[in-house]
Amino acid sequence: MSDAVRFGLEDLTIDLERQRVERDGAQLNVAGLSFQLLRYLLLQGNRVVGFDELIEQVWAPAIVNEETVTQRVKLLRQALGDDGRQPRYLRSVRGQGYQLCALPRPLPDGRETIDAPQPIPPARRVPVVWLWGTGVLLVLAAVLFWAYGTSGAGTTDPSAAPAPVDGLVQRAAYYAGIGQRDNNERAIELYQRALRERPGDIEARLGLSRAYSARVCLFNFPPEWAMRAQQLAEQAIKAHPDLASAHAALGYAHDCRGRIDDALAGYEQAVALDPAADNTRASAAYLYDRKGRLADALIANTSLRGDPARVRYLQLQIANNLDLLGYPQAAEARYRRSFELYPDNVFSNIAWPRYLFRHGRLSEAQTALEEAKKRGTAHVDLHLLDAELARLRGDGAAAAHAYSEAVALRPQASLPTTLARIDAGNVDAAWARARAGRLSMELVAGAGYPADWLEVALLHDAAGDRAAALTAIQRAVDGGYSDADYLRISPLFRAMATEPAFVRGLDAINRHNAGERAKVPAPLLAKLTASP
Repeated sequence: MSDAVRFGLEDLTIDLERQRVERDGAQLNVAGLSFQLLRYLLLQGNRVVGFDELIEQVWAPAIVNEETVTQRVKLLRQALGDDGRQPRYLRSVRGQGYQLCALPRPLPDGRETIDAPQPIPPARRVPVVWLWGTGVLLVLAAVLFWAYGTSGAGTTDPSAAPAPVDGLVQRAAYYAGIGQRDNNERAIELYQRALRERPGDIEARLGLSRAYSARVCLFNFPPEWAMRAQQLAEQAIKAHPDLASAHAALGYAHDCRGRIDDALAGYEQAVALDPAADNTRASAAYLYDRKGRLADALIANTSLRGDPARVRYLQLQIANNLDLLGYPQAAEARYRRSFELYPDNVFSNIAWPRYLFRHGRLSEAQTALEEAKKRGTAHVDLHLLDAELARLRGDGAAAAHAYSEAVALRPQASLPTTLARIDAGNVDAAWARARAGRLSMELVAGAGYPADWLEVALLHDAAGDRAAALTAIQRAVDGGYSDADYLRISPLFRAMATEPAFVRGLDAINRHNAGERAKVPAPLLAKLTASP
């Protein structure tokens, strides 16, 4: 097929970049695995595609059967309004597979490339989205930067346009600041238009970089977009080496690729150039927390120069810092308040039930989880928590269903697939060893977070190598993983819990956290832990 990113299929318009399917301008509900299936079929023209090929190209590394493919095709047809008995878009070919009913038509992109594209290196693994019990999303640092990384422009009414290009950038920043997928796509189109009209506009270039990163961190696009974001930020830095917002955008791009040290370097340079960049300081604080630098995280979170209320998730970050430092009651007050006051906040809806889970309050955690679901929160973290709670109460069927929901929601993420397969008991030792080996090499090369070593541990344990599993847990601890409470309560690690090396790891976390607590100024701790 051509290199087009937009296709027509009968009366459908399908945008591969934006992962959007429309009919007569109205968006259809085609997402997740359904969209990935449609995408692959589109790129094959109208040739017949067999079951084995679809399983390999759409579902791998997950292990599924033909019935799984058939059910997903049924869901795709329902979303498209197609009838399997009289198909218009997708037909079954008996004994062979599936075929599009018409040849897809490449459509004009309408969003020209701003610069001649530079070669994009092979993508590393998609960062794991679950934070192994800390109660906050892995992408929260990136969200903190993106949500208000437009230097205040995101809150301006887009109707005002002082000049053609400046007006485009202003409207783009407005849409980017809303925090929704469709508005982020509108922002991208406007930034691209601005750059076509004025290629040297630095605000448009950096805005486009942030919006590309948001595609990956927030809206489940492939990691290649974070690499493009990185290129744009690097171009801006080359032209303006002392521009704080350019270094912050570079940190964000690295953040969305799961490259924690590179992300921190970008954020720290931005703060050094502009100490008033509170959003970037908060993003750096989140990554300090991930690396076990709990004192640095708490001090940074409480050292903002402007209005702390503008940092949308600040109280959740402080709550996590306090909890790991040994002040669960002070943390609980913040988690509970956020959960009660902000029912539409996905981070609050995940953080509160996970806090309860980590502290062994399982029935309360289940109640909070069900409330979060009723609020419409759809995130992989909730499904993974649901699975762990189900396992603890002995409900294997519910756990399996929750894991399948997590995989369907984030098929490109590594951890949900690993956990689903281990939970099902369908683990080939050679597969687990190979997967653990690949993940270990990526982590050693700098892609990923200390918590990702826990996935390596579970893979080694599933392959029957308990010693390698315990070594991987120790690597997580050595890298800064700081949540002993989660390791104690999680059913995933119960088989290892009595091993002396596992107990030593928990002791090492406790000693480390106590050392971090001693680094926090006593007046600050007294202020943060005082009863309201």
